[in-house]
Amino acid sequence: MGVRLTLPEWSSLAAQADESVPLLETALLIARDEYPDLDADLYDTLVQSHAEHLRPEIEAIDAWPLKMAAINRHLFDELGYTGNHDEYYDPRNSYLNEVFERRLGNPISLAMVQIEVARRLGVPLDGVSFPGHFLVRLPVDDGILVMDPFNGGRPLGADELRERAKPHLGGDIPDDNALMHILDPASHRAILIRMLRNLHGVYAERDEWDRAARSADRVLKLSPDQPEALRDRGLAYLKMDYKQGARHDLARYLHVAPEAADAHALRERLVELNTSKSRMH
Repeated sequence: MGVRLTLPEWSSLAAQADESVPLLETALLIARDEYPDLDADLYDTLVQSHAEHLRPEIEAIDAWPLKMAAINRHLFDELGYTGNHDEYYDPRNSYLNEVFERRLGNPISLAMVQIEVARRLGVPLDGVSFPGHFLVRLPVDDGILVMDPFNGGRPLGADELRERAKPHLGGDIPDDNALMHILDPASHRAILIRMLRNLHGVYAERDEWDRAARSADRVLKLSPDQPEALRDRGLAYLKMDYKQGARHDLARYLHVAPEAADAHALRERLVELNTSKSRMH
């Protein structure tokens, strides 16, 4: 009998160092909110089977880029993991159990599959919180190899990376230093927060405010004073007519981000909420 995969408790995550937050386990914990009967061991075993299938080939290869090419070939060409281009905003793309089952995902969930398999094979793959689409990076002799998990793990050159970043930088093309900063490895906490923010955005767009509030709440379990999550949960609570929760979160948001662009509008909203509370009394 193997060791069963133990998922963390939400209450334990805020106190852990960024890299101590377990990536696969916490991603499955996120999925368990939507799929309470989820069998975490099943997906841990699946990742391990992907890695074991590759192990003899990977151990026979010396160079990191060639090892990574073999991993990508197996995951994307042979097993059929692919980006869900047709239904990019389907929430199932962000739930790792669904990604394993359907072999369909978004950039960040596919990156998690890549990262988990690569690391079990000793390949030091990291995530990159690139503006727009999430990417992955691997150290190589002369720098880093950057790849796009949403498009079969395709390598990306510096010029293409600059063009991809440009719309998110006010039209400016990043110089070498700025680009390298953008390509810094993402911590486990940052990856998981980005996954949850994606889910919040999908559910808010669908007016599924209970799920939007839950997604923001889970961000706050990872990072308790994350300003955007306080705002997002507060506004979702407002949509759900949970005014006490909305007042608490919006007041906290304005305390930690008093100069935010939306601070003035939210102060007015908070005054309205407090005024309505006074009238009720």
